Amino acid sequence: MGRTANPATRDGLMEAAFDLVRAKGLAATSVDEICAAASVSKGAFFHHFKSKEQLAAAAADHWSETTGRMFEAAPYHDADDPLDRVLGYIAFRAQLIDGAPQAFTCFVGTMVQEAYATSPAVQAACWNSISGHAERLVEDIEAAVARYGIDADWSARSLALHTQAVLQGAFILAKASGEPEAARDTVHHLKRYVELLFGRTGRA
Repeated sequence: MGRTANPATRDGLMEAAFDLVRAKGLAATSVDEICAAASVSKGAFFHHFKSKEQLAAAAADHWSETTGRMFEAAPYHDADDPLDRVLGYIAFRAQLIDGAPQAFTCFVGTMVQEAYATSPAVQAACWNSISGHAERLVEDIEAAVARYGIDADWSARSLALHTQAVLQGAFILAKASGEPEAARDTVHHLKRYVELLFGRTGRA
């Protein structure tokens, strides 16, 4: 009878990958390093995953679940006005930008920059994660469009995806400059842009 897989070990391997990939990139992160960071044997790694690529794709899904719980619990959901919820989401993202880039940048955004042309499985998993996160904003954006009577030539989904594009770009600026402030400034500009789209000007 085969050995029973330990879900905690599987999760630990994926979470070790979160930190290492954000710090070093996917290609530079080895299976040995992931095992050492998770305090598990290489045999345990291959009991759960056939390859680093399979781990990376699974970890993208795990990243979505882990970060999704954090965003679902965030206080911006309590606002009555749907636009305040959207703006609150953006402000919350700005608050998370602190410390070294590997502490606040996106695991899936980092991976897909490397693997989009070499690993269809990782590319698809990263797209599912990023687009799935954007989908969480669509309902509030649609409600804000209705509430503010916006005659938009854009869709709620396109704006939701734009927020993710700006956030990923902000992370690249932080990595390139070594300054978290570069990312925070970019996210603040995103907030101002959304306010302008909805005619929300002159308010804090």
